[in-house]
Amino acid sequence: METDLLSRLRTLNWRLSPQRRVVAEVFAGDHVHLTAEEVHDLARDRLPEISRATVYNTLNELVAMGELLEVDVVDGPKRYDPNVGAEHDHLVCDKCHAIRDVPRSERPPTIPHGARAGYRVTTVEVTYHGLCPACAAGHSES
Repeated sequence: METDLLSRLRTLNWRLSPQRRVVAEVFAGDHVHLTAEEVHDLARDRLPEISRATVYNTLNELVAMGELLEVDVVDGPKRYDPNVGAEHDHLVCDKCHAIRDVPRSERPPTIPHGARAGYRVTTVEVTYHGLCPACAAGHSES
C-alpha cells in the first residue's frame, strides 16, 4: 500500500525498515491527524512487535525532517499531520476533537503594523472550532 508520505520517504532514500514503513503506512488516507498512541495501535495491527519507543522515535524523526507536522490545536496529546505539501488551516470539533484540513484562504488574517509590538510575523496558523456533523446532530437532540 503506497501513501503520499511513503512515496516522499522513498524519494528521499530514507531507510525504510519494516517498522518505519508501517508507521508511514498508517498515515494513508484523507489527511488523518493521529496521536502517537493511535499511530502505535494502528501500527501494531500490522506489525505486532513494533514498540511504542520505535513509533515515538520515528514520529520525532519525521517531524524533524519536515515530513509530518505536529498539530497542537486541541487539549490533550499532539496530533501528527502528513499533509505538508499544501498550506492549510485546521477545523476542529470541540466535542469529539476530530481535526480536518481546510484550504487556506487567499488572504490570511493580518495584524495591523502598529499592533505587532516590533514582531516580524513569519507564520500564520488559523484554527476554526465548531461541531462536526455527527456531534452537531447529537447536540441538537440533547
